[in-house]
Amino acid sequence: MTNADQESWVRVKARLRAEVGDDVFSSWFARMDMESLDEGAVRLSVPTRFLKSWIQSHYAERVLACWQAEQEAVGRIELIVRSAVIKTTVQAKPKAELTVTAADNAGRVASSTAASRPMSAGDPGAHEALGGSPLDARLTFDSFVVGRSNTLAQAAAKQVASARQGDPVMFNPLYIHAGVGLGKTHLLQAITWAGNAAGERKVLYLTAEKFMYGFVSALRTQTALAFKEALRGIGVLVIDDLQFLQGKSTQAEFCHTLNALIDAGRQVVIASDRPPSELESLDDRVRSRLAGGLVVEMGALGEELRFEILKARVQAARSHHPSFDVPLPVLSYIAKTVTHNGRDLEGALNRLLAHNKLTGQSVTLEMAEREVRDLIRPQEPKRVKIEDIQRVVARQYNVSRSDLLSSRRTANVVRPRQVAMYLAKTLTLRSLPEIGRRFGGRDHTTVLHAVRKIEGLVGNDMALAEEIETLKRQLQEQG
Repeated sequence: MTNADQESWVRVKARLRAEVGDDVFSSWFARMDMESLDEGAVRLSVPTRFLKSWIQSHYAERVLACWQAEQEAVGRIELIVRSAVIKTTVQAKPKAELTVTAADNAGRVASSTAASRPMSAGDPGAHEALGGSPLDARLTFDSFVVGRSNTLAQAAAKQVASARQGDPVMFNPLYIHAGVGLGKTHLLQAITWAGNAAGERKVLYLTAEKFMYGFVSALRTQTALAFKEALRGIGVLVIDDLQFLQGKSTQAEFCHTLNALIDAGRQVVIASDRPPSELESLDDRVRSRLAGGLVVEMGALGEELRFEILKARVQAARSHHPSFDVPLPVLSYIAKTVTHNGRDLEGALNRLLAHNKLTGQSVTLEMAEREVRDLIRPQEPKRVKIEDIQRVVARQYNVSRSDLLSSRRTANVVRPRQVAMYLAKTLTLRSLPEIGRRFGGRDHTTVLHAVRKIEGLVGNDMALAEEIETLKRQLQEQG
Protein backbone atom coordinates (compact mmCIF):
# COMPACT_ATOMS: atom_id res chain seq x y z
CA MET A 1 0.00 0.00 0.00
CA THR A 2 1.49 3.31 -1.10
CA ASN A 3 1.67 6.54 0.89
CA ALA A 4 -0.86 8.02 -1.55
CA ASP A 5 -3.30 5.20 -0.76
CA GLN A 6 -2.80 5.76 2.96
CA GLU A 7 -3.40 9.49 2.57
CA SER A 8 -6.58 8.73 0.60
CA TRP A 9 -7.75 6.50 3.45
CA VAL A 10 -7.15 9.31 5.97
CA ARG A 11 -9.30 11.65 3.87
CA VAL A 12 -12.02 9.00 3.43
CA LYS A 13 -12.18 8.53 7.21
CA ALA A 14 -12.45 12.28 7.71
CA ARG A 15 -15.28 12.42 5.16
CA LEU A 16 -17.03 9.48 6.83
CA ARG A 17 -16.68 11.06 10.28
CA ALA A 18 -18.20 14.30 8.97
CA GLU A 19 -21.17 12.42 7.46
CA VAL A 20 -22.10 10.10 10.33
CA GLY A 21 -20.95 12.19 13.32
CA ASP A 22 -18.31 11.53 15.98
CA ASP A 23 -20.39 9.13 18.12
CA VAL A 24 -21.36 6.81 15.25
CA PHE A 25 -17.84 6.95 13.82
CA SER A 26 -16.26 6.07 17.17
CA SER A 27 -18.69 3.18 17.73
CA TRP A 28 -18.44 1.51 14.32
CA PHE A 29 -15.46 2.81 12.32
CA ALA A 30 -12.68 3.75 14.76
CA ARG A 31 -11.19 0.23 14.59
CA MET A 32 -11.48 -0.13 10.81
CA ASP A 33 -8.14 -0.30 9.00
CA MET A 34 -7.23 -0.25 5.31
CA GLU A 35 -5.38 -3.36 4.13
CA SER A 36 -5.02 -2.74 0.37
CA LEU A 37 -6.26 -0.84 -2.67
CA ASP A 38 -5.95 -2.81 -5.88
CA GLU A 39 -7.63 -2.45 -9.28
CA GLY A 40 -10.61 -0.50 -7.99
CA ALA A 41 -11.20 -2.77 -4.98
CA VAL A 42 -10.54 -1.57 -1.44
CA ARG A 43 -9.95 -4.14 1.28
CA LEU A 44 -10.80 -2.93 4.78
CA SER A 45 -10.49 -4.86 8.03
CA VAL A 46 -12.26 -4.81 11.40
CA PRO A 47 -11.46 -6.78 14.58
CA THR A 48 -14.75 -8.69 15.03
CA ARG A 49 -17.34 -10.58 13.00
CA PHE A 50 -20.08 -8.50 14.58
CA LEU A 51 -18.55 -5.22 13.38
CA LYS A 52 -18.16 -6.66 9.89
CA SER A 53 -21.79 -7.80 9.79
CA TRP A 54 -23.15 -4.52 11.15
CA ILE A 55 -21.14 -2.32 8.78
CA GLN A 56 -22.04 -4.48 5.79
CA SER A 57 -25.74 -4.29 6.69
CA HIS A 58 -25.97 -0.61 7.57
CA TYR A 59 -23.05 1.38 6.15
CA ALA A 60 -21.55 -0.47 3.16
CA GLU A 61 -22.98 1.89 0.56
CA ARG A 62 -21.97 4.97 2.52
CA VAL A 63 -18.37 3.75 2.91
CA LEU A 64 -18.22 3.00 -0.82
CA ALA A 65 -19.64 6.46 -1.63
CA CYS A 66 -16.98 8.13 0.52
CA TRP A 67 -14.28 6.20 -1.34
CA GLN A 68 -15.75 7.06 -4.74
CA ALA A 69 -15.82 10.74 -3.77
CA GLU A 70 -12.07 10.41 -3.15
CA GLN A 71 -11.23 8.07 -6.06
CA GLU A 72 -13.82 7.52 -8.81
CA ALA A 73 -12.13 4.30 -9.94
CA VAL A 74 -13.06 2.51 -6.70
CA GLY A 75 -15.92 0.16 -7.51
CA ARG A 76 -15.94 -2.37 -4.69
CA ILE A 77 -15.40 -2.57 -0.93
CA GLU A 78 -14.27 -5.83 0.64
CA LEU A 79 -14.62 -6.13 4.43
CA ILE A 80 -12.61 -8.76 6.30
CA VAL A 81 -12.06 -9.70 9.96
CA ARG A 82 -8.55 -9.34 11.32
CA SER A 83 -7.41 -12.57 12.92
CA ALA A 84 -5.96 -12.59 16.41
CA VAL A 85 -2.75 -14.51 17.16
CA ILE A 86 -3.56 -17.10 19.81
CA LYS A 87 -0.70 -18.16 22.07
CA THR A 88 -0.47 -21.76 23.22
CA THR A 89 0.70 -20.72 26.69
CA VAL A 90 -0.52 -17.48 28.22
CA GLN A 91 2.54 -17.16 30.47
CA ALA A 92 4.91 -16.82 27.53
CA LYS A 93 6.03 -13.31 26.63
CA PRO A 94 4.87 -12.03 23.22
CA LYS A 95 7.30 -12.73 20.39
CA ALA A 96 9.43 -9.85 19.21
CA GLU A 97 7.45 -7.81 16.72
CA LEU A 98 7.66 -4.41 15.06
CA THR A 99 4.91 -2.79 17.13
CA VAL A 100 4.21 -1.01 20.38
CA THR A 101 1.57 -2.42 22.75
CA ALA A 102 -1.88 -0.84 22.27
CA ALA A 103 -3.43 0.72 25.38
CA ASP A 104 -6.95 -0.43 24.46
CA ASN A 105 -6.12 -3.10 21.88
CA ALA A 106 -8.93 -4.72 19.92
CA GLY A 107 -6.69 -7.57 18.67
CA ARG A 108 -6.18 -9.95 21.59
CA VAL A 109 -3.00 -12.04 21.45
CA ALA A 110 -3.37 -14.53 24.28
CA SER A 111 -6.25 -16.86 25.03
CA SER A 112 -8.29 -16.47 28.17
CA THR A 113 -7.34 -18.45 31.26
CA ALA A 114 -10.94 -18.54 32.41
CA ALA A 115 -11.92 -22.19 32.63
CA SER A 116 -14.96 -23.36 30.67
CA ARG A 117 -17.37 -26.15 31.36
CA PRO A 118 -18.42 -28.07 28.26
CA MET A 119 -22.15 -27.87 27.71
CA SER A 120 -22.63 -30.36 24.94
CA ALA A 121 -20.70 -31.72 22.00
CA GLY A 122 -23.18 -30.09 19.64
CA ASP A 123 -22.86 -26.64 21.17
CA PRO A 124 -19.45 -25.25 20.17
CA GLY A 125 -20.65 -21.63 20.07
CA ALA A 126 -21.92 -21.51 23.64
CA HIS A 127 -18.96 -23.59 24.85
CA GLU A 128 -16.56 -21.14 23.21
CA ALA A 129 -18.32 -18.15 24.81
CA LEU A 130 -17.97 -19.70 28.27
CA GLY A 131 -14.24 -19.92 27.65
CA GLY A 132 -14.19 -16.13 27.43
CA SER A 133 -12.95 -13.72 24.80
CA PRO A 134 -9.20 -13.73 24.03
CA LEU A 135 -6.98 -11.69 26.34
CA ASP A 136 -3.84 -9.70 25.59
CA ALA A 137 -1.07 -10.78 27.98
CA ARG A 138 0.35 -7.24 27.95
CA LEU A 139 -2.79 -5.52 29.25
CA THR A 140 -2.14 -5.72 32.99
CA PHE A 141 -2.21 -3.30 35.91
CA ASP A 142 1.59 -3.07 35.75
CA SER A 143 1.50 -1.68 32.21
CA PHE A 144 -1.42 0.71 32.85
CA VAL A 145 -0.22 4.32 33.16
CA VAL A 146 -2.22 6.26 35.76
CA GLY A 147 -3.07 9.95 35.44
CA ARG A 148 -5.66 12.41 36.66
CA SER A 149 -8.25 11.30 34.07
CA ASN A 150 -8.19 7.61 35.00
CA THR A 151 -7.16 7.45 38.68
CA LEU A 152 -10.61 6.59 40.03
CA ALA A 153 -11.30 3.97 37.35
CA GLN A 154 -7.93 2.30 37.98
CA ALA A 155 -8.42 2.31 41.77
CA ALA A 156 -11.90 0.80 41.50
CA ALA A 157 -10.66 -1.84 39.06
CA LYS A 158 -7.81 -2.86 41.37
CA GLN A 159 -10.19 -3.08 44.32
CA VAL A 160 -12.47 -5.41 42.35
CA ALA A 161 -9.56 -7.55 41.18
CA SER A 162 -8.08 -7.92 44.67
CA ALA A 163 -11.33 -8.82 46.45
CA ARG A 164 -11.48 -12.32 47.92
CA GLN A 165 -14.20 -14.94 47.91
CA GLY A 166 -16.80 -14.01 50.50
CA ASP A 167 -15.77 -10.35 50.80
CA PRO A 168 -18.68 -7.87 50.64
CA VAL A 169 -19.05 -6.47 47.12
CA MET A 170 -18.46 -2.71 47.23
CA PHE A 171 -19.19 -1.58 43.66
CA ASN A 172 -21.75 -3.64 41.78
CA PRO A 173 -21.87 -3.28 38.93
CA LEU A 174 -18.69 -1.35 38.26
CA TYR A 175 -19.43 0.53 35.03
CA ILE A 176 -16.52 2.25 33.23
CA HIS A 177 -17.18 4.45 30.21
CA ALA A 178 -14.88 6.46 27.95
CA GLY A 179 -14.23 7.29 24.33
CA VAL A 180 -12.25 5.10 21.97
CA GLY A 181 -8.62 4.40 22.88
CA LEU A 182 -8.63 5.73 26.46
CA GLY A 183 -7.92 2.43 28.25
CA LYS A 184 -11.26 0.76 29.07
CA THR A 185 -10.32 -2.62 27.62
CA HIS A 186 -6.89 -2.40 29.27
CA LEU A 187 -8.51 -2.08 32.71
CA LEU A 188 -11.07 -4.83 32.11
CA GLN A 189 -8.44 -7.27 30.94
CA ALA A 190 -6.18 -6.29 33.85
CA ILE A 191 -9.03 -7.20 36.23
CA THR A 192 -9.37 -10.57 34.49
CA TRP A 193 -5.64 -11.38 34.59
CA ALA A 194 -5.24 -10.33 38.24
CA GLY A 195 -8.45 -11.98 39.40
CA ASN A 196 -7.69 -15.32 37.79
CA ALA A 197 -4.07 -15.22 38.97
CA ALA A 198 -5.27 -14.87 42.57
CA GLY A 199 -7.36 -18.01 42.12
CA GLU A 200 -10.02 -16.85 44.57
CA ARG A 201 -12.84 -16.43 42.06
CA LYS A 202 -13.45 -17.44 38.46
CA VAL A 203 -13.29 -14.30 36.28
CA LEU A 204 -14.85 -14.46 32.81
CA TYR A 205 -14.07 -11.74 30.25
CA LEU A 206 -16.54 -11.46 27.36
CA THR A 207 -17.08 -8.88 24.68
CA ALA A 208 -20.73 -8.01 24.06
CA GLU A 209 -20.36 -9.72 20.68
CA LYS A 210 -19.13 -12.94 22.31
CA PHE A 211 -21.99 -12.86 24.82
CA MET A 212 -24.49 -12.54 21.94
CA TYR A 213 -22.75 -15.29 19.97
CA GLY A 214 -22.85 -17.69 22.91
CA PHE A 215 -26.47 -16.99 23.74
CA VAL A 216 -27.67 -17.35 20.14
CA SER A 217 -25.67 -20.60 19.79
CA ALA A 218 -27.24 -21.94 22.98
CA LEU A 219 -30.74 -21.08 21.73
CA ARG A 220 -30.04 -22.76 18.39
CA THR A 221 -28.84 -25.99 20.04
CA GLN A 222 -31.51 -25.92 22.77
CA THR A 223 -28.95 -25.63 25.58
CA ALA A 224 -29.92 -22.12 26.67
CA LEU A 225 -30.75 -23.21 30.23
CA ALA A 226 -27.33 -24.79 30.73
CA PHE A 227 -25.68 -21.70 29.22
CA LYS A 228 -27.55 -19.42 31.63
CA GLU A 229 -26.73 -21.56 34.64
CA ALA A 230 -23.05 -21.68 33.70
CA LEU A 231 -22.92 -17.89 33.30
CA ARG A 232 -24.58 -17.34 36.65
CA GLY A 233 -21.98 -19.53 38.34
CA ILE A 234 -19.23 -17.05 37.44
CA GLY A 235 -17.51 -15.26 40.34
CA VAL A 236 -16.76 -12.09 38.35
CA LEU A 237 -18.38 -11.39 34.97
CA VAL A 238 -16.57 -8.78 32.84
CA ILE A 239 -18.42 -7.45 29.75
CA ASP A 240 -16.63 -5.17 27.27
CA ASP A 241 -18.13 -2.87 24.61
CA LEU A 242 -21.68 -3.08 25.96
CA GLN A 243 -22.84 -0.52 23.37
CA PHE A 244 -22.70 -3.33 20.78
CA LEU A 245 -25.28 -5.50 22.59
CA GLN A 246 -28.11 -5.98 20.09
CA GLY A 247 -31.37 -7.93 19.93
CA LYS A 248 -34.33 -7.94 22.35
CA SER A 249 -33.92 -11.56 23.46
CA THR A 250 -30.17 -11.13 24.02
CA GLN A 251 -30.70 -7.93 25.98
CA ALA A 252 -33.41 -9.60 28.07
CA GLU A 253 -31.06 -12.49 28.88
CA PHE A 254 -28.28 -10.06 29.74
CA CYS A 255 -30.68 -8.26 32.10
CA HIS A 256 -31.65 -11.55 33.81
CA THR A 257 -28.00 -12.57 34.11
CA LEU A 258 -27.02 -9.16 35.49
CA ASN A 259 -29.79 -9.28 38.11
CA ALA A 260 -29.05 -12.88 39.08
CA LEU A 261 -25.32 -12.23 39.56
CA ILE A 262 -25.79 -9.00 41.53
CA ASP A 263 -28.53 -10.48 43.72
CA ALA A 264 -26.24 -13.44 44.46
CA GLY A 265 -23.42 -11.11 45.51
CA ARG A 266 -21.30 -11.83 42.43
CA GLN A 267 -19.25 -9.03 40.87
CA VAL A 268 -20.12 -7.56 37.46
CA VAL A 269 -17.79 -5.18 35.59
CA ILE A 270 -18.89 -3.45 32.39
CA ALA A 271 -17.27 -1.07 29.91
CA SER A 272 -18.94 1.05 27.24
CA ASP A 273 -18.24 4.14 25.18
CA ARG A 274 -21.06 6.09 26.87
CA PRO A 275 -22.82 6.31 30.28
CA PRO A 276 -25.80 4.02 31.03
CA SER A 277 -28.32 6.84 30.47
CA GLU A 278 -27.17 7.19 26.85
CA LEU A 279 -27.48 3.50 25.91
CA GLU A 280 -30.72 4.17 24.06
CA SER A 281 -31.02 0.66 22.61
CA LEU A 282 -31.10 -0.97 26.06
CA ASP A 283 -34.20 -1.55 28.15
CA ASP A 284 -34.94 1.02 30.88
CA ARG A 285 -34.57 -1.68 33.55
CA VAL A 286 -31.05 -2.51 32.37
CA ARG A 287 -30.03 1.16 32.28
CA SER A 288 -31.42 1.66 35.78
CA ARG A 289 -29.55 -1.35 37.17
CA LEU A 290 -26.31 -0.24 35.54
CA ALA A 291 -26.67 3.30 36.87
CA GLY A 292 -27.25 1.89 40.37
CA GLY A 293 -23.66 0.73 40.69
CA LEU A 294 -20.45 2.75 40.52
CA VAL A 295 -20.34 4.62 37.20
CA VAL A 296 -16.86 5.99 36.40
CA GLU A 297 -15.88 8.04 33.38
CA MET A 298 -12.33 7.91 32.07
CA GLY A 299 -11.61 11.35 30.66
CA ALA A 300 -9.44 12.46 27.79
CA LEU A 301 -5.69 11.94 28.18
CA GLY A 302 -4.00 15.13 29.35
CA GLU A 303 -0.65 16.15 27.90
CA GLU A 304 1.29 15.03 30.99
CA LEU A 305 -0.38 11.60 30.94
CA ARG A 306 0.22 11.27 27.18
CA PHE A 307 3.91 11.96 27.79
CA GLU A 308 4.10 9.29 30.52
CA ILE A 309 2.30 6.76 28.29
CA LEU A 310 4.79 7.42 25.49
CA LYS A 311 7.75 6.96 27.85
CA ALA A 312 6.31 3.66 29.08
CA ARG A 313 5.68 2.41 25.55
CA VAL A 314 9.20 3.30 24.43
CA GLN A 315 10.56 1.38 27.42
CA ALA A 316 8.39 -1.62 26.50
CA ALA A 317 9.57 -1.48 22.87
CA ARG A 318 13.20 -1.57 24.03
CA SER A 319 12.70 -5.05 25.47
CA HIS A 320 12.58 -6.24 21.83
CA HIS A 321 14.54 -3.43 20.16
CA PRO A 322 17.31 -2.35 22.61
CA SER A 323 18.72 0.30 20.25
CA PHE A 324 15.37 2.09 19.81
CA ASP A 325 15.75 5.57 21.27
CA VAL A 326 13.31 8.48 21.13
CA PRO A 327 14.74 11.81 22.40
CA LEU A 328 12.64 13.57 25.04
CA PRO A 329 11.93 16.58 22.74
CA VAL A 330 10.35 14.16 20.24
CA LEU A 331 8.21 12.57 22.96
CA SER A 332 7.18 16.05 24.12
CA TYR A 333 6.24 17.01 20.55
CA ILE A 334 4.07 13.89 20.08
CA ALA A 335 2.44 14.31 23.51
CA LYS A 336 1.61 17.92 22.70
CA THR A 337 0.29 17.43 19.17
CA VAL A 338 -1.21 13.92 19.03
CA THR A 339 -4.13 14.48 21.36
CA HIS A 340 -7.06 12.32 20.27
CA ASN A 341 -6.54 9.02 22.09
CA GLY A 342 -4.07 6.36 23.18
CA ARG A 343 -4.25 4.47 19.90
CA ASP A 344 -3.00 7.49 17.99
CA LEU A 345 -0.06 7.67 20.41
CA GLU A 346 0.68 3.98 19.77
CA GLY A 347 0.42 4.58 16.03
CA ALA A 348 2.86 7.49 16.20
CA LEU A 349 5.46 5.42 18.05
CA ASN A 350 4.94 2.45 15.74
CA ARG A 351 5.79 4.67 12.77
CA LEU A 352 8.95 5.98 14.40
CA LEU A 353 9.97 2.44 15.37
CA ALA A 354 9.36 1.13 11.84
CA HIS A 355 11.26 4.01 10.25
CA ASN A 356 14.16 3.56 12.65
CA LYS A 357 14.40 -0.22 12.14
CA LEU A 358 13.77 -0.34 8.40
CA THR A 359 15.98 2.58 7.36
CA GLY A 360 18.54 2.67 10.17
CA GLN A 361 17.94 6.40 10.65
CA SER A 362 17.89 7.85 14.15
CA VAL A 363 14.62 9.27 15.43
CA THR A 364 14.65 13.06 15.13
CA LEU A 365 12.11 15.84 15.60
CA GLU A 366 12.06 16.39 11.83
CA MET A 367 11.25 12.70 11.27
CA ALA A 368 8.46 12.85 13.87
CA GLU A 369 6.91 15.94 12.30
CA ARG A 370 6.88 14.19 8.93
CA GLU A 371 5.65 10.78 10.09
CA VAL A 372 2.80 11.79 12.41
CA ARG A 373 1.33 14.78 10.62
CA ASP A 374 -1.89 12.95 9.67
CA LEU A 375 -2.44 12.02 13.35
CA ILE A 376 -2.58 15.67 14.38
CA ARG A 377 -6.30 16.34 14.44
CA PRO A 378 -8.09 19.64 14.98
CA GLN A 379 -9.23 20.11 18.56
CA GLU A 380 -12.76 18.76 18.84
CA PRO A 381 -15.34 20.64 20.89
CA LYS A 382 -16.23 19.13 24.23
CA ARG A 383 -19.07 16.62 24.06
CA VAL A 384 -22.05 18.26 25.73
CA LYS A 385 -24.40 16.13 27.85
CA ILE A 386 -28.11 16.71 28.34
CA GLU A 387 -27.60 16.72 32.12
CA ASP A 388 -25.10 19.58 31.72
CA ILE A 389 -27.59 21.54 29.60
CA GLN A 390 -30.34 21.09 32.17
CA ARG A 391 -28.05 22.14 35.02
CA VAL A 392 -26.69 25.25 33.25
CA VAL A 393 -30.11 26.38 31.99
CA ALA A 394 -31.70 25.88 35.43
CA ARG A 395 -28.97 28.01 37.00
CA GLN A 396 -29.33 30.71 34.32
CA TYR A 397 -33.11 31.06 34.79
CA ASN A 398 -33.17 30.43 38.55
CA VAL A 399 -35.32 27.30 38.42
CA SER A 400 -34.53 23.74 39.53
CA ARG A 401 -33.66 20.86 37.26
CA SER A 402 -36.71 19.02 38.59
CA ASP A 403 -38.83 21.97 37.40
CA LEU A 404 -37.53 21.44 33.86
CA LEU A 405 -38.49 17.76 34.02
CA SER A 406 -41.86 18.36 35.69
CA SER A 407 -45.31 18.88 34.12
CA ARG A 408 -45.52 22.48 35.32
CA ARG A 409 -46.72 24.91 32.65
CA THR A 410 -46.06 28.28 34.30
CA ALA A 411 -44.26 30.85 32.16
CA ASN A 412 -41.15 30.93 34.36
CA VAL A 413 -40.64 27.18 33.70
CA VAL A 414 -41.93 26.73 30.13
CA ARG A 415 -39.43 29.10 28.48
CA PRO A 416 -36.30 27.64 30.22
CA ARG A 417 -37.56 24.13 29.39
CA GLN A 418 -37.93 25.08 25.72
CA VAL A 419 -34.47 26.66 25.69
CA ALA A 420 -32.97 23.52 27.25
CA MET A 421 -34.67 21.29 24.67
CA TYR A 422 -33.45 23.55 21.86
CA LEU A 423 -29.87 23.36 23.16
CA ALA A 424 -30.14 19.58 23.54
CA LYS A 425 -31.16 19.30 19.88
CA THR A 426 -28.46 21.68 18.58
CA LEU A 427 -25.51 20.70 20.81
CA THR A 428 -25.92 16.91 21.08
CA LEU A 429 -26.51 14.01 18.70
CA ARG A 430 -29.53 12.78 20.70
CA SER A 431 -32.74 12.06 18.79
CA LEU A 432 -36.00 13.92 19.47
CA PRO A 433 -37.57 10.87 21.23
CA GLU A 434 -34.47 10.49 23.43
CA ILE A 435 -34.50 14.20 24.34
CA GLY A 436 -38.20 13.94 25.19
CA ARG A 437 -37.52 10.91 27.41
CA ARG A 438 -34.78 12.83 29.24
CA PHE A 439 -37.16 15.74 29.86
CA GLY A 440 -39.67 13.90 32.01
CA GLY A 441 -40.86 11.39 29.41
CA ARG A 442 -42.29 13.93 26.95
CA ASP A 443 -43.33 13.08 23.40
CA HIS A 444 -40.94 13.91 20.56
CA THR A 445 -43.53 16.32 19.11
CA THR A 446 -43.24 18.42 22.27
CA VAL A 447 -39.48 18.66 21.72
CA LEU A 448 -39.97 19.56 18.06
CA HIS A 449 -42.43 22.32 19.02
CA ALA A 450 -39.94 23.73 21.56
CA VAL A 451 -37.09 23.70 19.03
CA ARG A 452 -39.16 25.48 16.39
CA LYS A 453 -40.48 27.97 18.95
CA ILE A 454 -36.99 29.00 20.07
CA GLU A 455 -35.70 29.09 16.48
CA GLY A 456 -38.50 31.51 15.61
CA LEU A 457 -37.86 33.73 18.63
CA VAL A 458 -34.09 33.92 18.22
CA GLY A 459 -34.44 35.68 14.87
CA ASN A 460 -36.47 38.53 16.40
CA ASP A 461 -35.39 38.68 20.06
CA MET A 462 -31.76 39.83 20.34
CA ALA A 463 -31.74 39.47 24.13
CA LEU A 464 -32.80 35.81 23.88
CA ALA A 465 -30.27 35.19 21.10
CA GLU A 466 -27.49 36.57 23.32
CA GLU A 467 -28.68 34.47 26.27
CA ILE A 468 -28.54 31.31 24.18
CA GLU A 469 -25.07 32.15 22.83
CA THR A 470 -23.89 32.70 26.41
CA LEU A 471 -25.32 29.33 27.45
CA LYS A 472 -23.60 27.63 24.50
CA ARG A 473 -20.25 29.16 25.47
CA GLN A 474 -20.66 28.02 29.08
CA LEU A 475 -21.44 24.49 27.97
CA GLN A 476 -18.56 24.27 25.49
CA GLU A 477 -15.99 25.82 27.85
CA GLN A 478 -16.80 23.98 31.08
CA GLY A 479 -14.13 21.55 32.28
